[in-house]
Amino acid sequence: MTRARRRAPEVKPRIRILWGDEIAFGPGKADLLAAIADTGTIAGAARQLGMSYMRAWSLVRTMNQCFRAPLVDASRGGGSGGGAALTSTGREVLALYRRMETASLRSIESEWVRFRRFLGAANPGRSSRTER
Repeated sequence: MTRARRRAPEVKPRIRILWGDEIAFGPGKADLLAAIADTGTIAGAARQLGMSYMRAWSLVRTMNQCFRAPLVDASRGGGSGGGAALTSTGREVLALYRRMETASLRSIESEWVRFRRFLGAANPGRSSRTER
């Protein structure tokens, strides 16, 4: 029996920006924007993130509707193959969001150090009770 490699505990604050009933922006949408910037297409970004193309398009549509200016500029496929790119607003929103993530981690750092001391030595996900 091999023992699973133990990972150190980590904290991951999840910031979501709500606009009415919609999640205008959050960690998944930030990752999608970064993947679009990386791949140059919504389809490529969806593949990179392991999501369906339709799901990625739906998220892009929601973001573009929630902001004053679109975050993603997409062109349809066809002979030229289409593509997608972040607009200047999209690049700025992504950069601001990443800075907010970093700032939130910094703001809880001392509490996180204290909190980790309370975490147990048992393997996460396994019951500490003896199986009968």
